[in-house]
Order: sequence, then structure tokens, then C-alpha cells
Amino acid sequence: MNPIKKTIELPDGRTITIETGKLAKQADGAVEVRMGNTMLLATVVSAKEAGEGVDFMPLQVEYKEKFSAAGRFPGGFLKREGRATDYEILTARLVDRVLRPLFPENYHADTFVNITMYSADGVDAPDCLAGLAASAAIAVSDIPFNGPISEVRVARIDGKFVIDPTFDELQKADMELMVGATYDNIMMVEGEMNEVSEAELLDALRAAHEAIKAQCLVQMELAKEVGKAKREYCHEVNDEDLRADVKAKCYDKAYAVAKAGCADKHWRQDSFDAICDEYIESLPEEERDEKAPLVKRYYHDVEKEAVRRCILDEGVRLDGRKTTEIRPIWCEIDYLPGPHGSAIFTRGETQSLSTVTLGTKLDEKILDDVLNQGRERFLLHYNFPPFSTGEAKAQRGVGRREIGHGNLAHRALKRMIPDDFPYVCRVVSDILESNGSSSMATVCAGTLALLDAGVKLKKPVSGIAMGLITDTESPKYAVLSDILGDEDHLGDMDFKVTGTRDGITATQMDIKCDGLSYEILEKALNQARDGRMHILDIIEQTISKPREDFKPHVPRIVTMLIPKEMIGAVIGPGGKIIQGIQEESGATVSIDEIEEGGYIEVAAANKDSIDKALAMINAIVELPEEGKVYDGTVRSIMDFGAFVEFMPHRDGLLHISEITWERLENMEASGLKEGDKVQVKLIEIDKKTGKYRLSMRALLPKPEGWTEPQRAPRGERRPRPEGGRNDRGDRGERRPRPDREGRGPRNPRNED
Repeated sequence: MNPIKKTIELPDGRTITIETGKLAKQADGAVEVRMGNTMLLATVVSAKEAGEGVDFMPLQVEYKEKFSAAGRFPGGFLKREGRATDYEILTARLVDRVLRPLFPENYHADTFVNITMYSADGVDAPDCLAGLAASAAIAVSDIPFNGPISEVRVARIDGKFVIDPTFDELQKADMELMVGATYDNIMMVEGEMNEVSEAELLDALRAAHEAIKAQCLVQMELAKEVGKAKREYCHEVNDEDLRADVKAKCYDKAYAVAKAGCADKHWRQDSFDAICDEYIESLPEEERDEKAPLVKRYYHDVEKEAVRRCILDEGVRLDGRKTTEIRPIWCEIDYLPGPHGSAIFTRGETQSLSTVTLGTKLDEKILDDVLNQGRERFLLHYNFPPFSTGEAKAQRGVGRREIGHGNLAHRALKRMIPDDFPYVCRVVSDILESNGSSSMATVCAGTLALLDAGVKLKKPVSGIAMGLITDTESPKYAVLSDILGDEDHLGDMDFKVTGTRDGITATQMDIKCDGLSYEILEKALNQARDGRMHILDIIEQTISKPREDFKPHVPRIVTMLIPKEMIGAVIGPGGKIIQGIQEESGATVSIDEIEEGGYIEVAAANKDSIDKALAMINAIVELPEEGKVYDGTVRSIMDFGAFVEFMPHRDGLLHISEITWERLENMEASGLKEGDKVQVKLIEIDKKTGKYRLSMRALLPKPEGWTEPQRAPRGERRPRPEGGRNDRGDRGERRPRPDREGRGPRNPRNED
């Protein structure tokens, strides 16, 4: 065993170490990456041969976190890790999106990258190390790769950019981006921010790229020291004569379809497919089956070139739009009667039907990841059924793409939810049609549905997807606003930007070409801003401000704050009190301890239930006041009076002398029984003992001529009357005690 270790210094003095040669040596490549006490193991294995007929890169990236890494048990009955969490899927996607474009175009072997977190201290975030670990594992392997790459998180905290901030630091950030890049080019960006400008976003990208360059250099040194040569491979069998013939006979036809400017996606696809089918039919029958796969591959390249040249040379897009033009948009709100809010947003051939549901604290999403425990009050779910693209197949659960797109829309909107919003909010976007940027349609439809639900958004949000076509042989390029699905597939960039009129709230970018300059990025961002403003104009024409009040079937929520010491009284032993409040009032009551005290939410479909629950809670937390009148219940009868519950769980003594102005000989004469409802006045609170004295007679008219018996002040002895026991004169002299002399000693108690 001869492990090799390299160290990366971060600007704040922390270090990242990369070590290989110690663990998982039978994998093609394996490295251990450590920062502080957070440790990841990344492995990569690639098949020696490609599968038959495979003409793409079958890459699969998995990221997994072990609960033991943080000294925790997994939840559930099985007590072991199960299906990947959303966080693990999103982390794996971040790595996949950077790695995938950098494998050679003709490399088609099954390749599996596995990244596992084996140790975590809860200080440093592991996801920002995952890309570095995966790339380093490939770097020390014999797998061909046009890297290395790395990923860092850049956050702006107090006006300064911090690389790979800790969890605590991240809480103070107003901008947070995950950036993936090679030494020369940025490949991937994803993050959220608090309405920042385009220039500020570019500054963050520059800061991240500088940190990535240092990490790439270390990987190059590591690979050189390991000294493993890259494998030779031959995954494609090509026929250059056939390639040339396909281009010669199909290019002009494909160019004509690209230039036709038809907005119908299916017409274009059918027209492109017909050109390829016509060429295959022209081949000798005995050669068709053998050459068809090659023809389809070569024709794809022909179609791609025709579309790109049409845009670059003539400025004509597939659907006839100009490069800066947005497709026609129509919107409608309050489309569905059942949900608490609903909207349709349609842009060209992309359509989202979004709904909003408002709930109580009991509807919060419970987070129980390895390092992330808590509750989520704003949820956004994105669904992409096959019929949205005309595919005839079943819908089987939620895929990674849906989780990723939903996460982007969630990040775009969440900072615009009011800080004091009492509801748990769920937005669901169902994509009914798709031809480009359904995630941005989700942001727009989500904004409309939230406004329709009466959510007082800080500001409306819109989103747009930008594309890019570059010319490898010249500096010519075209930035495309509101890209189609084909323009995404055949282009060089997919750059999604969301924001308000005042700044960007979220972004996601994937780059498929080399040499993307900051000049192009700046142009794309500025063009995206113009597109966002255009879409916001249409949104505000549809609904200019939030609905004034919630719809009638929305549960109403009232919140209140109580002293911390009263939380237990409201909950009661085993939750008995709070459950009783809910049963009697019909409202849903939840309570949570926060720094300021006990935060209570009371929710119900009608005001009467809420008022009743609030009255019961107020009765519990209210402090007794001397001189105040209460409705009470007789709880027990004693010889000297009765104990009355005048407030929930507060009993006071109703002395027999305070029941009526008449003198009562015994409690039977009072007529009181256990369970009787009585009205009493609190006449005294004993400050030493905390006991309460109650009175009924204080609420009755005082009889005419009544005089209160004089009571001696406490602590003073009344003088005895003359002739009393203290006056010895009338009783004669006290006799002297007989002399005990001669009587002998008293017998002790233990003696006979």
C-alpha cells in the first residue's frame, strides 16, 4: 500500500485533503476527500466495452449519506438507509451535469460514479466536496475524461464572497451558488439569491472559478503522481462514405425545415424524421437494417448543423422567432374551484397548471436527513407526465429530473413568501404541455396561483430559459430567449434565470461547449432580464395584486404568543388539555416553543371555532386579577367552605363566611353542591402562598344597616376583660404548690 495525499488550501485557512491508494483499490479509481471531520469516498468504475447499439454516454452518478456519519440511527422500522432522499438526488445531479459533457463523444461504456459520505461533523457541507471527489476518482483512473473539474459553493456574507461556507455561515448569506467548472470554463451553475443584480451574479461566478482553478491544478498533480495511462477504446464503428452521403443528400432538406419557421413542434419533428426515413428507404433493401443505426446517428449531426447554421447565418429560429422574441403567452387564474388557488400559464407549447394549498402547522414537511433536521413550511412539487410531450407510456413515480426542476422553482419563489405568513403552503405544478423550459413556466404559474390564493407575496416572480448557439470556427454566436426543447437539445447552453423587477432570485445553467466567455454570460443575463420584465408585465395584467381575502373554503389561522411557562399548562399532562380544546372547539391547535415564548396557531374553517378555542386558551394563560369577577365551578365542599375552580386549573377558597351576608351555621345551609356553577369575585391573592380567596357575597347587595364585625389586626392580642383569667384579684391568691420535700424523686417513665 502506497497512498498518495494532496492538500488544497482554502482562502479562510481551512484545508481539503485528497488521498488515493488506501481504500477501494479494486475500483478503476477511488479517492477519499476530507475537510475538517467531513469525509467522502468517491469511486468510479467503467465497463471495458460499450453495450451493443449504444451511441450515448451511459453515465450514472449516485450520492449517498450514511446516518452513522453523524452518529445517528436511520428512522423507520428497518433502521437502515433506504431510497435516496431529495437532497442526495439533487447533489448527484449537480455532479452529473458537470461530468457528463466532458467524456469523449465516442465513449459509450457504462460508467458508475458513487460518492458516499462516511463522516460528518455538521460544520462543513459535504455537497460542495462531491464534485471534487468524483473528478479526482476519475483523474486517478484509466477512464478517458476531458477534465478535471471541481465544484465549490460561493456565498456572499456581509458583502464578501466566501468559498464553501460552513452551515452556520450559510444562514447569513444573501446569495448562494454551486458552481462547477474545468480549469478553463464554467460548466454548471445553480443557486438562489435575494434579488441580486446581473453584475453581482457575474462577480460571484468569477470568485468561484478562481477557487476551482486551484482545485483542478491539485488534481492534475495527483493524476501525474499516480501515473495511470488512460485506456484505449473503440466504441464506434463508422462509415465515413455513408456519413458524407447522408450530409450531401439530407442537409439542404433539413435546412429548409429549420428555416420554415413553423411553431408546431410535432410538424417539425415529423418533417425532420421524414427526411431520415426517406434516405433509409433509398438504400438497397439488404443494407437497410445494417446501416439504419449509422444513418440515424449521422442524420442527427446533419439536423443539428442545419438548425445551428440557420440561426447563426440568417437569424431564423425553428419556430420563426427572432433571437430575443418570447413566444405568445396567455394566463388564467381561479381556474379550479376546489384548490385554495390555481392558475394556468401557457407560453407557446409549454403549459403549467399550478395549484396552491394552504394548511396548518400540522401539514409541515418533516426533514430527517443525515445533517438536515427540521420542518419545511413552503413546498413546491413539479410533475411531468408523459402525455405532455405526446409520449405513449405510463407515469411511474417521480424521476430525478422532476425533483431537480421542482427544486429550482422552489428556490425561485421561497424568498418571496411573507416572513410572517402563518400558513404552510404547497404549490403543485402539473406540466400539461412541454416544449422548452417547463420549470420556468412553473415559476410563472406558481406566482399566479399564489396571488390567486391571497398570499401576499413580497413581489411577483417570473422566469425565462436562455439558449446559446456558437460557431467553433468563428467568434459568431447567438443568445436565444425562451428556448424550445430542440434548441436546448441542439444548442450549447441552457441558462434559466428567475427574478422580480428588482433582481434575480434563482438561476440554473448548464454549458455544453468550451470557451464560454463572461462577455457572452453578461449578454445572456441582460437579455434574460428583458424577457423577465416582459413576462412580469403579462402576469400583472392577469392579476395585479394578491386576492384581498382568502377564498371561503381556506382554513382561517390565528396566531398568538404566550409566556414559556404557560406552554405546559396549555398542553396538559399527556396532551390532555390541548386535545380537549380541539375536541370542544372543533379547531386545530398547535403549539411550538420559540425564543420569544410559546407560538400557538389556531386554525378552523369557521370563526366561531377559532373564537372558542382562543377563549379557552386565554382562560388558561390569563393571570388572575384581584377584584375581577369570574364564572366558576364548585369542585369540593368542606366544613369551612368550598373550593371553586374560577379559571382553568386554578382553584380558590370560598369561605363559608363569604357565601352570603347571613351567618351560616354549616355548609349544608349554603345549598352548594359539587359541580354547581357560581359567580365569584377574587378578593385576595396571598402573595406568599399564591392562594386565592373568593367571595359570592361581594356580588350581592349589602343588607340595610349591615355593619362589618371588627376584626383585630393580625399579630395583636386583644386585652382580656376585667375579671378574666389575668385578673387574680377576684379569684384570691394563688395557692402555693405543696412542698415536694419527703415525696421522693419522680419515677422515670421507664421505671415501675
